[in-house]
Amino acid sequence: MRRIYNIGIRIYAFAVRLASTINPKAKLFVKGRKNILTELENTLSKSKNTVWVHCSSLGEFEQARPIIIDYRLSNPTHRILLTFFSPSGYEIRKNTQLANWVFYLPLDSASNAREFVRIVNPIKAIFIKYDFWFNYMSELRANKIPLYSVSTKFRSEQSFFKYKWFAKQLKNISHFFVQDKISAQLLKKIGFTNVTISGDTRFDTVLINSQKTTGFPLIKIFTEDRDTIICGSTWPKDERLLINYIKKNPQYNYIIAPHEMRHILNLQKKTNAILYSNTNVNNIKNCKVLIIDNIGVLSQIYKYCKIAYIGGGFGVGIHNLLEAVAFGLPVIFGPNYKKFNEAQEIIKLNAGISISNYVELDSAIKKFRKFNNSIAYNYIQNNSGATKKIVSAL
Repeated sequence: MRRIYNIGIRIYAFAVRLASTINPKAKLFVKGRKNILTELENTLSKSKNTVWVHCSSLGEFEQARPIIIDYRLSNPTHRILLTFFSPSGYEIRKNTQLANWVFYLPLDSASNAREFVRIVNPIKAIFIKYDFWFNYMSELRANKIPLYSVSTKFRSEQSFFKYKWFAKQLKNISHFFVQDKISAQLLKKIGFTNVTISGDTRFDTVLINSQKTTGFPLIKIFTEDRDTIICGSTWPKDERLLINYIKKNPQYNYIIAPHEMRHILNLQKKTNAILYSNTNVNNIKNCKVLIIDNIGVLSQIYKYCKIAYIGGGFGVGIHNLLEAVAFGLPVIFGPNYKKFNEAQEIIKLNAGISISNYVELDSAIKKFRKFNNSIAYNYIQNNSGATKKIVSAL
Protein backbone atom coordinates (compact mmCIF):
# COMPACT_ATOMS: atom_id res chain seq x y z
CA MET A 1 0.00 0.00 0.00
CA ARG A 2 2.91 2.35 0.71
CA ARG A 3 4.11 1.84 -2.86
CA ILE A 4 0.65 2.67 -4.22
CA TYR A 5 0.54 5.81 -2.06
CA ASN A 6 3.93 6.96 -3.36
CA ILE A 7 2.90 6.29 -6.94
CA GLY A 8 -0.20 8.39 -6.28
CA ILE A 9 1.99 11.28 -5.09
CA ARG A 10 4.04 11.08 -8.31
CA ILE A 11 0.91 11.04 -10.47
CA TYR A 12 -0.43 14.04 -8.57
CA ALA A 13 2.86 15.91 -9.09
CA PHE A 14 2.75 15.20 -12.83
CA ALA A 15 -0.89 16.27 -13.09
CA VAL A 16 -0.23 19.56 -11.31
CA ARG A 17 2.76 20.33 -13.56
CA LEU A 18 0.59 19.66 -16.57
CA ALA A 19 -2.21 21.85 -15.22
CA SER A 20 0.25 24.65 -14.44
CA THR A 21 0.50 25.46 -18.15
CA ILE A 22 -3.09 26.72 -18.14
CA ASN A 23 -4.16 27.13 -14.50
CA PRO A 24 -2.78 30.12 -12.50
CA LYS A 25 -3.24 28.40 -9.13
CA ALA A 26 -1.43 25.26 -10.29
CA LYS A 27 1.33 27.46 -11.70
CA LEU A 28 1.84 29.04 -8.28
CA PHE A 29 1.79 25.56 -6.71
CA VAL A 30 4.65 24.40 -8.95
CA LYS A 31 6.65 27.64 -8.99
CA GLY A 32 6.53 27.94 -5.20
CA ARG A 33 8.14 24.51 -4.79
CA LYS A 34 10.98 25.01 -7.25
CA ASN A 35 14.32 24.37 -5.48
CA ILE A 36 12.45 24.55 -2.18
CA LEU A 37 14.67 22.06 -0.33
CA THR A 38 17.75 24.06 -1.26
CA GLU A 39 16.08 27.23 -0.05
CA LEU A 40 15.10 25.53 3.19
CA GLU A 41 18.68 24.31 3.65
CA ASN A 42 20.08 27.81 3.16
CA THR A 43 17.52 29.35 5.52
CA LEU A 44 17.02 26.86 8.33
CA SER A 45 19.99 24.50 8.46
CA LYS A 46 21.48 26.18 11.54
CA SER A 47 18.25 26.98 13.35
CA LYS A 48 17.43 25.49 16.74
CA ASN A 49 14.21 24.96 18.72
CA THR A 50 12.15 25.01 15.54
CA VAL A 51 8.46 24.14 15.84
CA TRP A 52 6.89 23.09 12.56
CA VAL A 53 3.24 24.11 12.04
CA HIS A 54 1.57 22.87 8.87
CA CYS A 55 -1.69 24.14 7.37
CA SER A 56 -3.39 23.05 4.19
CA SER A 57 -4.75 26.47 3.30
CA LEU A 58 -6.10 29.75 4.66
CA GLY A 59 -8.92 28.25 6.72
CA GLU A 60 -6.53 25.98 8.58
CA PHE A 61 -4.23 28.94 9.19
CA GLU A 62 -7.06 30.64 11.06
CA GLN A 63 -7.22 27.56 13.29
CA ALA A 64 -3.46 27.66 13.79
CA ARG A 65 -3.31 31.40 14.46
CA PRO A 66 -4.33 31.43 18.16
CA ILE A 67 -2.15 28.37 18.87
CA ILE A 68 0.91 30.05 17.37
CA ILE A 69 0.24 33.28 19.30
CA ASP A 70 -0.19 31.55 22.67
CA TYR A 71 2.62 29.08 22.07
CA ARG A 72 5.13 31.82 21.29
CA LEU A 73 4.15 33.70 24.44
CA SER A 74 4.77 30.56 26.49
CA ASN A 75 7.94 29.57 24.61
CA PRO A 76 9.76 32.75 23.55
CA THR A 77 12.97 30.91 22.61
CA HIS A 78 11.21 28.65 20.11
CA ARG A 79 10.93 29.58 16.45
CA ILE A 80 7.97 28.82 14.17
CA LEU A 81 8.22 27.33 10.69
CA LEU A 82 4.84 27.63 8.99
CA THR A 83 4.15 25.58 5.86
CA PHE A 84 1.20 25.55 3.46
CA PHE A 85 0.06 23.00 0.93
CA SER A 86 -2.14 25.34 -1.10
CA PRO A 87 -1.36 28.65 -2.83
CA SER A 88 -4.63 29.97 -1.35
CA GLY A 89 -2.95 29.93 2.04
CA TYR A 90 0.68 30.60 1.21
CA GLU A 91 0.22 33.54 -1.16
CA ILE A 92 -2.00 35.40 1.30
CA ARG A 93 -0.06 34.65 4.51
CA LYS A 94 3.53 34.34 3.27
CA ASN A 95 4.43 37.60 5.04
CA THR A 96 2.68 36.90 8.33
CA GLN A 97 4.57 38.12 11.38
CA LEU A 98 3.31 35.18 13.44
CA ALA A 99 5.97 32.83 12.03
CA ASN A 100 9.73 33.10 11.67
CA TRP A 101 9.60 31.42 8.27
CA VAL A 102 6.81 30.59 5.82
CA PHE A 103 7.25 28.01 3.03
CA TYR A 104 5.29 25.77 0.73
CA LEU A 105 5.38 22.15 1.89
CA PRO A 106 7.35 19.99 -0.57
CA LEU A 107 5.20 17.19 -1.96
CA ASP A 108 5.02 14.12 0.26
CA SER A 109 7.51 11.83 -1.43
CA ALA A 110 9.71 9.65 0.76
CA SER A 111 12.86 11.52 -0.32
CA ASN A 112 11.29 14.96 0.23
CA ALA A 113 10.10 13.98 3.70
CA ARG A 114 13.51 12.61 4.64
CA GLU A 115 15.35 15.73 3.47
CA PHE A 116 12.80 18.15 4.93
CA VAL A 117 12.96 16.59 8.40
CA ARG A 118 16.76 16.45 8.25
CA ILE A 119 17.03 20.13 7.30
CA VAL A 120 14.37 21.52 9.64
CA ASN A 121 15.02 19.10 12.52
CA PRO A 122 11.95 20.34 14.42
CA ILE A 123 11.54 19.73 18.13
CA LYS A 124 7.85 19.07 17.46
CA ALA A 125 5.35 19.24 14.59
CA ILE A 126 1.74 20.40 14.57
CA PHE A 127 -0.58 19.44 11.71
CA ILE A 128 -3.87 21.35 11.51
CA LYS A 129 -7.21 19.63 10.91
CA TYR A 130 -7.32 17.43 7.77
CA ASP A 131 -3.77 17.22 6.40
CA PHE A 132 -2.23 13.78 6.92
CA TRP A 133 0.94 13.30 4.88
CA PHE A 134 2.07 9.76 5.50
CA ASN A 135 5.74 9.99 4.50
CA TYR A 136 6.24 13.07 6.64
CA MET A 137 4.41 11.42 9.52
CA SER A 138 6.56 8.30 9.26
CA GLU A 139 9.79 10.30 9.04
CA LEU A 140 8.91 12.35 12.11
CA ARG A 141 8.31 9.22 14.14
CA ALA A 142 11.51 7.59 12.89
CA ASN A 143 13.39 10.63 14.22
CA LYS A 144 11.46 10.58 17.52
CA ILE A 145 9.89 13.98 16.85
CA PRO A 146 6.43 14.34 18.43
CA LEU A 147 3.60 15.09 16.03
CA TYR A 148 0.32 16.62 17.16
CA SER A 149 -2.91 16.62 15.15
CA VAL A 150 -4.87 19.72 16.14
CA SER A 151 -8.49 20.84 15.65
CA THR A 152 -9.03 17.53 13.89
CA LYS A 153 -12.43 16.27 12.86
CA PHE A 154 -12.91 12.68 11.74
CA ARG A 155 -15.82 11.18 9.82
CA SER A 156 -16.80 7.52 9.59
CA GLU A 157 -16.49 7.49 5.78
CA GLN A 158 -12.78 8.36 5.89
CA SER A 159 -10.25 5.72 4.84
CA PHE A 160 -8.84 5.49 8.37
CA PHE A 161 -11.98 3.68 9.47
CA LYS A 162 -12.25 1.38 6.44
CA TYR A 163 -8.72 0.15 5.72
CA LYS A 164 -6.12 -1.09 8.19
CA TRP A 165 -3.16 0.44 6.37
CA PHE A 166 -4.60 3.95 6.67
CA ALA A 167 -5.48 3.41 10.33
CA LYS A 168 -1.93 2.22 10.95
CA GLN A 169 -0.55 5.56 9.68
CA LEU A 170 -2.23 7.35 12.57
CA LYS A 171 0.14 5.56 14.95
CA ASN A 172 2.73 8.12 13.88
CA ILE A 173 0.74 10.83 15.66
CA SER A 174 1.72 11.47 19.30
CA HIS A 175 -1.58 13.04 20.33
CA PHE A 176 -4.88 14.05 18.78
CA PHE A 177 -6.70 17.23 19.78
CA VAL A 178 -10.11 16.67 18.18
CA GLN A 179 -13.08 18.96 17.72
CA ASP A 180 -15.84 16.70 19.02
CA LYS A 181 -16.93 13.48 20.75
CA ILE A 182 -17.71 11.74 17.47
CA SER A 183 -14.09 12.10 16.36
CA ALA A 184 -12.85 10.74 19.68
CA GLN A 185 -15.23 7.78 19.50
CA LEU A 186 -14.12 6.91 15.95
CA LEU A 187 -10.48 6.91 17.03
CA LYS A 188 -11.28 4.80 20.07
CA LYS A 189 -12.93 2.16 17.86
CA ILE A 190 -9.66 1.62 16.00
CA GLY A 191 -7.56 1.54 19.17
CA PHE A 192 -6.45 5.14 19.79
CA THR A 193 -6.75 6.58 23.28
CA ASN A 194 -4.17 9.38 22.99
CA VAL A 195 -7.03 11.80 22.33
CA THR A 196 -8.22 15.06 23.88
CA ILE A 197 -11.56 16.62 22.96
CA SER A 198 -10.37 20.21 22.84
CA GLY A 199 -12.89 21.83 20.50
CA ASP A 200 -12.18 24.04 17.51
CA THR A 201 -9.61 26.83 17.82
CA ARG A 202 -11.48 28.87 15.20
CA PHE A 203 -13.87 29.95 17.96
CA ASP A 204 -10.93 31.58 19.74
CA THR A 205 -9.78 33.22 16.51
CA VAL A 206 -13.15 34.77 15.68
CA LEU A 207 -13.73 35.83 19.29
CA ILE A 208 -10.42 37.71 19.31
CA ASN A 209 -11.21 39.17 15.90
CA SER A 210 -14.64 40.42 17.04
CA GLN A 211 -13.02 42.31 19.91
CA LYS A 212 -10.67 44.30 17.68
CA THR A 213 -11.35 48.01 17.34
CA THR A 214 -10.28 48.31 13.69
CA GLY A 215 -12.65 50.66 11.88
CA PHE A 216 -13.60 51.09 8.22
CA PRO A 217 -15.11 54.59 7.93
CA LEU A 218 -16.26 54.23 4.31
CA ILE A 219 -18.06 50.96 5.02
CA LYS A 220 -19.67 52.55 8.05
CA ILE A 221 -21.00 55.33 5.81
CA PHE A 222 -22.24 52.76 3.28
CA THR A 223 -24.20 50.77 5.87
CA GLU A 224 -25.60 53.48 8.15
CA ASP A 225 -28.73 54.48 6.17
CA ARG A 226 -30.28 51.03 5.61
CA ASP A 227 -29.87 47.40 6.60
CA THR A 228 -26.97 45.74 4.80
CA ILE A 229 -26.69 42.09 3.75
CA ILE A 230 -23.10 40.91 3.49
CA CYS A 231 -22.23 38.05 1.15
CA GLY A 232 -18.87 36.58 2.11
CA SER A 233 -16.58 34.21 0.18
CA THR A 234 -19.04 33.78 -2.67
CA TRP A 235 -18.58 31.58 -5.74
CA PRO A 236 -20.29 31.97 -9.15
CA LYS A 237 -23.14 29.60 -8.16
CA ASP A 238 -23.85 31.70 -5.08
CA GLU A 239 -23.59 34.90 -7.06
CA ARG A 240 -26.11 33.86 -9.71
CA LEU A 241 -28.68 33.47 -6.96
CA LEU A 242 -27.65 36.67 -5.20
CA ILE A 243 -27.69 38.77 -8.39
CA ASN A 244 -31.30 37.82 -8.94
CA TYR A 245 -32.18 38.66 -5.34
CA ILE A 246 -30.37 42.01 -5.42
CA LYS A 247 -32.27 43.09 -8.54
CA LYS A 248 -35.62 42.32 -6.92
CA ASN A 249 -34.89 43.71 -3.46
CA PRO A 250 -33.55 47.29 -3.58
CA GLN A 251 -34.61 47.95 0.03
CA TYR A 252 -31.24 46.65 1.27
CA ASN A 253 -27.63 47.55 0.71
CA TYR A 254 -25.32 44.68 -0.22
CA ILE A 255 -21.66 43.95 0.31
CA ILE A 256 -20.17 41.11 -1.76
CA ALA A 257 -16.74 39.66 -1.02
CA PRO A 258 -16.01 37.06 -3.74
CA HIS A 259 -13.81 34.08 -2.94
CA GLU A 260 -11.87 34.67 -6.15
CA MET A 261 -11.32 37.91 -8.07
CA ARG A 262 -11.05 36.58 -11.62
CA HIS A 263 -14.65 37.37 -12.54
CA ILE A 264 -15.04 40.47 -10.40
CA LEU A 265 -15.63 42.92 -13.27
CA ASN A 266 -18.43 40.77 -14.63
CA LEU A 267 -20.00 40.65 -11.16
CA GLN A 268 -19.66 44.41 -10.87
CA LYS A 269 -21.46 44.92 -14.17
CA LYS A 270 -24.35 42.60 -13.30
CA THR A 271 -24.95 44.21 -9.90
CA ASN A 272 -24.20 47.83 -10.83
CA ALA A 273 -21.70 47.81 -7.97
CA ILE A 274 -18.73 49.89 -6.96
CA LEU A 275 -15.39 48.33 -6.07
CA TYR A 276 -14.18 49.03 -2.55
CA SER A 277 -10.77 50.10 -3.89
CA ASN A 278 -12.49 52.86 -5.89
CA THR A 279 -14.65 54.28 -3.09
CA ASN A 280 -14.48 57.67 -1.44
CA VAL A 281 -16.67 59.65 0.94
CA ASN A 282 -18.84 60.96 -1.92
CA ASN A 283 -19.36 58.06 -4.30
CA ILE A 284 -19.99 55.41 -1.64
CA LYS A 285 -23.19 57.22 -0.66
CA ASN A 286 -24.62 56.80 -4.16
CA CYS A 287 -24.38 53.04 -4.58
CA LYS A 288 -26.31 50.09 -3.20
CA VAL A 289 -23.87 47.28 -3.93
CA LEU A 290 -20.26 47.28 -2.77
CA ILE A 291 -17.76 44.64 -3.92
CA ILE A 292 -14.78 43.99 -1.67
CA ASP A 293 -11.69 43.62 -3.86
CA ASN A 294 -9.17 43.86 -1.01
CA ILE A 295 -7.68 40.81 0.73
CA GLY A 296 -8.06 40.59 4.52
CA VAL A 297 -10.97 43.00 4.95
CA LEU A 298 -13.95 40.65 5.14
CA SER A 299 -13.51 39.32 8.68
CA GLN A 300 -13.65 42.83 10.14
CA ILE A 301 -16.62 44.29 8.28
CA TYR A 302 -19.32 41.86 9.38
CA LYS A 303 -19.88 44.15 12.35
CA TYR A 304 -21.47 46.77 10.10
CA CYS A 305 -24.08 44.42 8.66
CA LYS A 306 -27.46 42.88 9.54
CA ILE A 307 -27.47 39.45 7.87
CA ALA A 308 -24.70 37.33 6.37
CA TYR A 309 -24.81 35.01 3.38
CA ILE A 310 -21.75 32.73 3.35
CA GLY A 311 -20.65 31.18 0.06
CA GLY A 312 -19.38 27.76 -0.95
CA GLY A 313 -22.46 25.76 -0.04
CA PHE A 314 -23.33 25.10 -3.67
CA GLY A 315 -19.84 23.65 -4.24
CA VAL A 316 -17.37 21.69 -2.14
CA GLY A 317 -18.56 23.19 1.14
CA ILE A 318 -19.36 26.40 3.00
CA HIS A 319 -16.71 28.86 4.06
CA ASN A 320 -16.21 30.35 7.51
CA LEU A 321 -19.55 30.90 9.23
CA LEU A 322 -18.03 31.73 12.58
CA GLU A 323 -16.52 35.05 11.53
CA ALA A 324 -20.00 36.43 10.92
CA VAL A 325 -21.64 34.72 13.90
CA ALA A 326 -19.00 36.22 16.22
CA PHE A 327 -20.44 39.65 15.40
CA GLY A 328 -23.96 38.48 16.24
CA LEU A 329 -25.12 37.96 12.66
CA PRO A 330 -27.49 35.21 11.55
CA VAL A 331 -26.08 33.26 8.61
CA ILE A 332 -27.52 31.84 5.39
CA PHE A 333 -25.67 29.27 3.29
CA GLY A 334 -26.07 26.67 0.55
CA PRO A 335 -27.01 22.99 0.90
CA ASN A 336 -23.54 21.43 1.18
CA TYR A 337 -22.92 21.89 4.90
CA LYS A 338 -23.16 18.39 6.42
CA LYS A 339 -19.40 18.12 7.07
CA PHE A 340 -19.42 21.23 9.23
CA ASN A 341 -20.35 20.85 12.89
CA GLU A 342 -20.86 24.55 13.39
CA ALA A 343 -23.40 24.76 10.56
CA GLN A 344 -25.52 22.01 12.06
CA GLU A 345 -25.29 23.54 15.52
CA ILE A 346 -26.14 27.02 14.27
CA ILE A 347 -29.20 25.67 12.46
CA LYS A 348 -30.39 24.00 15.68
CA LEU A 349 -30.03 27.33 17.47
CA ASN A 350 -32.14 29.04 14.78
CA ALA A 351 -29.17 31.29 14.01
CA GLY A 352 -28.60 29.83 10.56
CA ILE A 353 -30.57 28.53 7.58
CA SER A 354 -29.48 26.40 4.64
CA ILE A 355 -31.09 27.31 1.32
CA SER A 356 -31.22 25.71 -2.11
CA ASN A 357 -33.08 28.24 -4.26
CA TYR A 358 -34.38 31.80 -4.55
CA VAL A 359 -37.62 31.20 -2.65
CA GLU A 360 -35.73 29.77 0.32
CA LEU A 361 -33.24 32.63 0.23
CA ASP A 362 -36.05 35.18 0.27
CA SER A 363 -37.77 33.38 3.15
CA ALA A 364 -34.54 33.18 5.18
CA ILE A 365 -33.79 36.89 4.81
CA LYS A 366 -37.34 37.81 5.83
CA LYS A 367 -37.04 35.59 8.90
CA PHE A 368 -33.75 37.14 9.97
CA ARG A 369 -34.89 40.74 9.68
CA LYS A 370 -35.63 40.37 13.38
CA PHE A 371 -32.95 38.35 15.12
CA ASN A 372 -31.74 38.05 18.71
CA ASN A 373 -28.02 38.69 18.34
CA SER A 374 -27.24 37.24 21.77
CA ILE A 375 -27.91 33.74 20.38
CA ALA A 376 -24.94 34.11 18.06
CA TYR A 377 -22.71 35.83 20.61
CA ASN A 378 -23.37 33.15 23.24
CA TYR A 379 -22.66 30.34 20.78
CA ILE A 380 -19.16 31.68 20.16
CA GLN A 381 -18.47 32.34 23.85
CA ASN A 382 -19.66 28.89 24.94
CA ASN A 383 -17.41 27.11 22.45
CA SER A 384 -14.21 29.11 22.93
CA GLY A 385 -11.22 27.95 24.98
CA ALA A 386 -9.69 25.22 22.79
CA THR A 387 -6.39 27.07 22.40
CA LYS A 388 -5.56 27.04 26.12
CA LYS A 389 -6.26 23.29 26.34
CA ILE A 390 -3.97 22.56 23.40
CA VAL A 391 -1.06 24.90 24.16
CA SER A 392 -0.89 23.78 27.79
CA ALA A 393 -0.35 20.21 26.58
CA LEU A 394 2.14 20.87 23.78
